[in-house]
Amino acid sequence: MTALAVIATYLGLLLLLGGLSAAWSRGTSRDYMLASHTIGPVLLLMSLFGTTMTAFALVGSTGEAFKAGIGVYGLMASSSGIVHSLCFFLIGVKLWDLGRRHGYTTQIQYFRERLESNRIGWLLFPILVGLIVPYLLIGVLAAGATINGITQGAFAEWHWFAAAGYGVPPWLGSLVVCAVVLIYVFIGGMRGTAWANTLQTAVFMILGIVTFVVVVRRIGHRDTLWENIRAATALVARRHPEKLTREGMPQAVFAGYMLIPLSAGMFPHLFQHWLTARDARTFRLPVVVHPLFIMIVWAPCVMLGVWATSATVDGTPGGELLIPPDTHPNQVLALLVAKLSGELLSGLLTAGILAAIMSSLDSQFLCLGTMFTNDIVLHHWGRERFTERQIVWLARAFIVAIVALTYALSCFEPRRVFTLGIWCFSGFAGLVPLVLACLYWPRLTKPGAYASVLALAASWLALFRASDWAADPQYTFAGTLPVVTMCIVSTAALVLVSLLTRPPSGRTLQKFFPDRKSN
Repeated sequence: MTALAVIATYLGLLLLLGGLSAAWSRGTSRDYMLASHTIGPVLLLMSLFGTTMTAFALVGSTGEAFKAGIGVYGLMASSSGIVHSLCFFLIGVKLWDLGRRHGYTTQIQYFRERLESNRIGWLLFPILVGLIVPYLLIGVLAAGATINGITQGAFAEWHWFAAAGYGVPPWLGSLVVCAVVLIYVFIGGMRGTAWANTLQTAVFMILGIVTFVVVVRRIGHRDTLWENIRAATALVARRHPEKLTREGMPQAVFAGYMLIPLSAGMFPHLFQHWLTARDARTFRLPVVVHPLFIMIVWAPCVMLGVWATSATVDGTPGGELLIPPDTHPNQVLALLVAKLSGELLSGLLTAGILAAIMSSLDSQFLCLGTMFTNDIVLHHWGRERFTERQIVWLARAFIVAIVALTYALSCFEPRRVFTLGIWCFSGFAGLVPLVLACLYWPRLTKPGAYASVLALAASWLALFRASDWAADPQYTFAGTLPVVTMCIVSTAALVLVSLLTRPPSGRTLQKFFPDRKSN
């Protein structure tokens, strides 16, 4: 109950922060959606990192390391540190510049003008929403599993909580987190989201390190931190030596994971955060520091997952396992924290885990509301028909609808957070050839773009269905990850169709490639 009280206090603090950010609002739709382009380098760094380091990074990486071993770090963290910064530099800065010059608020507004297509939004909007919903599910499922894991046994006399281990049921924990995020996004908009992300990024990084130290000090039942690390690793080497290598993973599969971090280049919520930057120099700090932050977060989580496979209650090789082998991967981190720390510290550490989860949910919720308002309602019916206040309320209404849909989906049989994340990121990675071609290849045509998007959507849906809707975490296609097929198919369609169709008009080329020499 002490841990639950700490979690409740933290959630209340977020609500207070959302209310304070609303006092700075300028009352315009642009301020609600982009914070009037006033975000500096520190806030941008914390916002970008907070929104990319989701439940996938903490809960998902720990659970996947529990199942697959230490190779999980090489799969995602190493490549993400480099690829994310490249996306910020090669894509983010150029889109920020175009957004400031031409007044864009969403990706679709840019694609509409660059591709000379008034209807591209009707194709892209449902695909982007369809890919973001699984991303949202990652956070909602992880939030419920975390709160349940940390509170098991707190309600020993409440028989209706028996199925949830006498803790807060996952459905209830997910509902509370959704409600808190919805309220402060509803009130504070992008400024509230940026402020909350900054707080939450600081919280989950600091408390993440504290979690690692506390758990390691107790996991091996030795006197010093280093002795505990050696003891925990020795138990893994004795019980599950395969968890300390990546030898069991095919090279083609391992290489396929290099494409997953490309998804950052097409995340709609990152596009919106990029546009909040005060100037181009604001990007310097995120580009340089982001890889270091990824290492600080991922390395401890992966090691905890590996050690959890073999750690025993008394620290002896033949003792009872601390985490049963049939534990759902989504609950491994929460159970480690609950069993190896006191109630007060458990609450603080759980608040850190929830901070990572919510720092992504808020950006995604706001992004979807912005896209619906600008790319569907205002584009179709005209901005002049709505007041600034009505535009803000349109965004809020769609956010409420998306939150309700995501929560409803989370009540079905849960998938592994890591597996669901890989499918979501694969879809966005398959769209990156489109944005790169828009920025760097003048010969890209409207039919080429349509062909690329349709090829990506068809291949993603076919492969997702073949994996039994992410129920098979080991699913591969042609000997490697599905993302490889998606990227090849979407790129080939884009290039071939563009070369066979009429080039863009001179007006469009002059607008987006002013330094290009005419033939």
